[in-house]
Amino acid sequence: MKSKIVVIGFIALVVTISGCIGSSELSNNSNSNLEDNISNSNLKISNNSSHYDANGLCYHVVDGDTIDVDTVGRIRLVGINTPEKNQPGYQEAKNFVKKACLGKEVYLDIDNAKHYDKYGRVLAVVYVNGVNINKALLKGGYADIMYIRPSEFNPYSWTT
Repeated sequence: MKSKIVVIGFIALVVTISGCIGSSELSNNSNSNLEDNISNSNLKISNNSSHYDANGLCYHVVDGDTIDVDTVGRIRLVGINTPEKNQPGYQEAKNFVKKACLGKEVYLDIDNAKHYDKYGRVLAVVYVNGVNINKALLKGGYADIMYIRPSEFNPYSWTT
């Protein structure tokens, strides 16, 4: 546990030193447009928004709300919940996250109020090409809000 905190602290320091990377939000409710925006390599990240705490390559998608990132480990997308295996919508949510994240550089805004869930996964908002993947899953109908306090994020704001 202590080594994870040291690693996250080191990554945060490196990101802070190297500069800030911001985010841009999606503005369209269409599923196909969400997917197009995520995979659009011309979509640039704004330098005017919040800091990311870490970044790395997504090398495995566990399910619709859990991914593995080479530099951090297992990430639980905070504020949302997707269907579990053998539930309707499971494969669609997982496929969406695979298309959005797998093999790509992801940027993490780690929850400052609670860094880990009860399974030891890092709680974070995941960004790819400046797109908030947590929000995209909600907007696309692949996820529901799962707001558990304490959390610095308000997932209800992602539905407006």
